[in-house]
Amino acid sequence: MSLNHVRPWRNIYRRKSRQIMVGNVPVGGDAPISVQTMTNTDTTDVKATVDQVQRAADAGADIVRVSVPDEASSKALKEIVRESPVPIVADIHFHYRRGIEAAEAGAACLRINPGNIGSEERVREVISAARDHGCSMRIGVNAGSLERHLLEKYGEPCPDAMVESGLDHIRILQDNDFHEFKISVKASDVFLAAAAYQGIAEATDAPIHLGITEAGGLTSGTIKSSIGLGNLLWMGIGDTVRVSLSADPVEEVKVGYEILKALGLRHRGVNIISCPSCARQGFDVIKTVEKLEERLEHIKTPMSLSIIGCVVNGPGEALMTDVGFTGGGAGRGMVYLAGKKSHSMSNDEMVDHIVEQVEKRAAEIEAGEVAPTEAAE
Repeated sequence: MSLNHVRPWRNIYRRKSRQIMVGNVPVGGDAPISVQTMTNTDTTDVKATVDQVQRAADAGADIVRVSVPDEASSKALKEIVRESPVPIVADIHFHYRRGIEAAEAGAACLRINPGNIGSEERVREVISAARDHGCSMRIGVNAGSLERHLLEKYGEPCPDAMVESGLDHIRILQDNDFHEFKISVKASDVFLAAAAYQGIAEATDAPIHLGITEAGGLTSGTIKSSIGLGNLLWMGIGDTVRVSLSADPVEEVKVGYEILKALGLRHRGVNIISCPSCARQGFDVIKTVEKLEERLEHIKTPMSLSIIGCVVNGPGEALMTDVGFTGGGAGRGMVYLAGKKSHSMSNDEMVDHIVEQVEKRAAEIEAGEVAPTEAAE
């Protein structure tokens, strides 16, 4: 039984939205919140781009976006799409031909602002290409590139300006009877982004792509994204997420999953519950967790593991995890399995033993023999 049924204070009621398809990935409606990232390779370097897409997919990315700034990139996109294990979104900005070429190349979605690509006739051409090739679209409003007339009207980027921009672009698509779109209203300022997303969520039933744009490096960007996206997701807003970091795209995927995992919205891999360590620790908690994080990356099954340095909180945490280890004395600690005390283990052998126990438990969960404990939900 899900904890949401017995602990209502954990409930998140997702905003109702239409569902669209990005390739074979449903976005919106009752579909799981998808996680995506964007390549930072030169798109014309097909091998490097495909390799990066593959690594992102291995980390759990459901969708990957690729920039298409020129004709050479359009040509490369066709091969990238063919070799990609996940749907590819083509990032298009101002040139309508790139949008048409990307649709023809097999992109699953076009990231585009219809109002920025020229005349109504050009917009209709891009929409026609998207419709003909089964392509959805993302309207991507950004506080840093708002239309001049909106900046003149409002004086600065603000939530009202961003929402108006989004609705203007939506109107163009709907006037052309195109409804397979999602929308984002991103800003690097957490307050601005959150307010804009709340506004657009109330104004449309389109699926929402969440992101805090240009969030920063790995540490600062993770914190900023966790605050911004976490609060919106907690409010039930968001159907797909992209964490924007000045870091390896794989790190964006990992952070995205950790945010969803913390809110109980989606689970993938081992949820490690560990203490910050102190003088009471019976083993080196920090180094142990670092080793386990690396060695358990291959586990995709949602499950939980507690690594606690002493008996103050260790036994209590272990009661709620699939596998647990609590530090004791004399170079040994206690192993817990499925919330129950099992056996003692030497600190020197614990890492190998824990990996073995986690792999065994994951196999049992995958086979349907047992259910994950509540800390994995």
